[in-house]
Formats: sequence, structure tokens, C-alpha cells
Amino acid sequence: MTEPVRVSVDVGAPVEKAWTVYTEQYGTWYPKEHHLGAVPAETVVIEPWVGGRWYEKQADGGEPEWGRVLAWEPPGRLVLSWAIGGDWQPDPDPTHHSEIEVSFTATDGGTRVVLEHRHLQRHGEGAGSVRRGVAGPEGFPLYLRRFAAATEGRPLD
Repeated sequence: MTEPVRVSVDVGAPVEKAWTVYTEQYGTWYPKEHHLGAVPAETVVIEPWVGGRWYEKQADGGEPEWGRVLAWEPPGRLVLSWAIGGDWQPDPDPTHHSEIEVSFTATDGGTRVVLEHRHLQRHGEGAGSVRRGVAGPEGFPLYLRRFAAATEGRPLD
């Protein structure tokens, strides 16, 4: 079994704002160089309902899917499927999809956001590649740093 990846960040904003920036404004803070295929993404969208798509909108009109919304519980919990294989291309087979849970919890100074990417073994031989990519410095740690900066109104790094 491949161990889950867990990362967290504390942001100086209320839970509702953190939720909104993460879910409605994802396309403003995610690293633009992270896209599927040769065509750059203009934005990334999370549709706000269970079953909604999590996908790129590319400059050529393409919309490759990163996953689906499995749980939509504003402003505290979001669960997404990860439908990208170890080759970093969309994998349409739901039995190969891992899950990402993002929780938003109020703290004295704002909000603690915890991201857990689990069930990575579902990616089969690609599980190690997926884990290394999302756990590495250019993976979810970078995403959460940029999310925190956007939430707090700081420049993105």
C-alpha cells in the first residue's frame, strides 16, 4: 500500500474565505505550468456539486479532466477524485482514481487547511510517480503555499 500524502497550511482568513479561494478561485493561484498535455491551461475549475468536474480550460478549447467532486460540504470539507495516471495524463478508469480530501477548520488566527491524497495504490505501477510528484516541493506543498498567499492577499511565489 502506498502511504497517503498529507500537507497543511494555516491561513490568516476565516474558514468561509479560505473555502471560497480554494474552490471558486482555484484557477487564480494554481501553478500555470502544471497542465495536462502540450496546450497550456488558461484556468482550472472545480464545479460546485457532487459529481461536478475538476478540469482545465485550455487555450485551444480543450477541457481535460483532473477528477470529479466526491463530497461538497461548504465550508468545511471537499473530496475530489484524482483521475491523472502515473504518466501525468487523464485516466478515465474510475478504479484507478485516488482521492484528495481538503478540510477547512477554524483556528484562533484564521483557518487550518489540511490536504490528504489517499488511495494512491489505485494508480498501480504509476502510484510511486504520482506520490513523488504530489508530495515533492513542486506538488501540493507549492499549491498550498500559493493558496495561502492568494487567501491572504500576498504575491504568489
